[in-house]
Amino acid sequence: MRSIAALAVTAGLLSGCQSVSDALSSPEPNAGPCPSALSLYEAQRLVELEGGEVAYENVGFTGEILAVRSLCSYYGERPILANLEIDMGFGRGPAARGDARTYEYFVAITRRDYDVIHKEVFPIRVEFDAGEDRVYLTEEIDAISIPRADEGTSGVNFEIIVGFELTPEQIAFNRSGQRFRVAAGQD
Repeated sequence: MRSIAALAVTAGLLSGCQSVSDALSSPEPNAGPCPSALSLYEAQRLVELEGGEVAYENVGFTGEILAVRSLCSYYGERPILANLEIDMGFGRGPAARGDARTYEYFVAITRRDYDVIHKEVFPIRVEFDAGEDRVYLTEEIDAISIPRADEGTSGVNFEIIVGFELTPEQIAFNRSGQRFRVAAGQD
């Protein structure tokens, strides 16, 4: 379980606040909706290509963000406290070297359709057993704290965005719409 504070200033706020689990069980309802939680399309997939040519036999390690879920709580003048779950799938293609890879993914808090308030990058080490070409994991981020200007500022003003840290070539590959699926064409 990992945690992220939206701003360094808000780190002190977490120590005085109850946990998200406790807040979610509070009888007082949220002042508004939770922030949207989603994966960024361009950073949703990671495909390593050995030799630069786009061909299945050149695929090394891969990763994909499969789902993003969030629960939040806020009321009065308190900041938005959110928990995040990210379902990810990882693959080892024909050109992958080794049995393990450390991937990096980010969690960013944004003002909706405006700018990034805060971004943190997290490593995730994935180990593949002998003969295994896929691994599925769920990452949990606990106690994301998003400060609000006042009690009238609702969660709809913010987004929680996740994605993989990618090279410019990997981003271009994702934008092209090309995909590699292990089971493509099989019954």
